Amino acid sequence: MISFYRTGMISGHWPLRAISTLLLVIQLISSVIARPNQRVTPLKDTVKGIETRPNALTFTASTDQRFYFFSDTRNDNGRRIPVSVYGIRAGFLFPATHDRPAIKGVRDASFKAGAGFYFINQHLDQPGLLPNTSESVTRHLRIATVYYERYWLRRNSFEVSTPIEFGYGHSRYERNDDQAKDFEVARGIFLPLGVGVLSAYQFPTIRWLRPLHWFGVNALIGYRFILKKDIPESQINYTGFYISVGPSFFLENLTSDIKYWRQRRKQKLKRG
Repeated sequence: MISFYRTGMISGHWPLRAISTLLLVIQLISSVIARPNQRVTPLKDTVKGIETRPNALTFTASTDQRFYFFSDTRNDNGRRIPVSVYGIRAGFLFPATHDRPAIKGVRDASFKAGAGFYFINQHLDQPGLLPNTSESVTRHLRIATVYYERYWLRRNSFEVSTPIEFGYGHSRYERNDDQAKDFEVARGIFLPLGVGVLSAYQFPTIRWLRPLHWFGVNALIGYRFILKKDIPESQINYTGFYISVGPSFFLENLTSDIKYWRQRRKQKLKRG
């Protein structure tokens, strides 16, 4: 539970409300874009490439763990060390409105757009980072983002894209002192802007183990700019690189398979 003061904002679970609002905006945009006279992308069997029924937009969602390199988080040698950031992204895959050879195939999508939410809880054992503090603190960051991700290559099992993100973040710092009467040291608002390059590989499918192609691996590298600092007079700045290497889940493959299975079942019932 986070409450705001001196900002004119309503207290409560603001990140969840922000995500809900952003997803609602995306749905409204998608309803405008997906007009009847618009060219639509056929929904296909993601394994065999068999077309089923037309579909303009495809919902997609995934967990997203990243590693941020903050200037205030270093080892004994003064080198920056990664900080784990956990999050989730949700949005829509938009079909191409014109021919793009690099993204042809059973997974043809021109770009992805949506919203995300990330959080960090980190112990900082570096006194003096914040004004008028001489003890270690715990940092809590909550970030709501909107993103646009352009695909440059999306064929078969491999894809390359460029995600661009803009966010609204809230930070809160607390003393690590059980004897203190007031734990909170500072809080603030920051605005991050990030751009990166993402590559992902989808596992090949096996005939008797079709769900295997719902999963894969991805690698992301990017740079984050801070347009507005949360504590201007502090030594803290979140500008810097971020990376992500880990498992990937292709929700669009799962939903496509479910629709494909349902259609096949209906066809069998009609024949029977």
